[in-house]
Amino acid sequence: MSDEIIDLTQYLNRESKEEEPARGAFALWGADGERSRFALPLWRTIYLAQAERGAIVWRDTTGDDVPHAFLVLDRGQDPARLEVDQNAIPVSEDGEPPALHDHGSDGVTIFLGERGDRIWHLVVDGGGTRTGELSAKSREDILFLAGECAGLLFLRDFAGKVP
Repeated sequence: MSDEIIDLTQYLNRESKEEEPARGAFALWGADGERSRFALPLWRTIYLAQAERGAIVWRDTTGDDVPHAFLVLDRGQDPARLEVDQNAIPVSEDGEPPALHDHGSDGVTIFLGERGDRIWHLVVDGGGTRTGELSAKSREDILFLAGECAGLLFLRDFAGKVP
């Protein structure tokens, strides 16, 4: 196993394979210390959904239903945009996680699970370049990556450490 730096530019959209990849910039918010482990699955999810921003958010099920950012990776703006469209996130979920909600060019929302009075989602939005639904392969890959995020969130108890 190699301990080399991962070149995230391979996930940036580019015109042709012969073209040198652009050196893109992105902004991370909330990814200090161990939370940085979320960056790669979040980046890959953004790439697969053809979006420009990904966020792991939580919403209180008993009080206000405003989504709160836990971690944000933004390819479109620096500093990262922390506001999330409330309409993209269901107030409650009936099924078991992960549940994927495909909003077409508006993005994707994936239900990650619940801990206490909080419901957690992975939200990917922005860019508006995707014109149709996700392919079956992209959908499967995104659900796998959401599982990685849920594993970090719940098994490493990041969800329990949020004030």
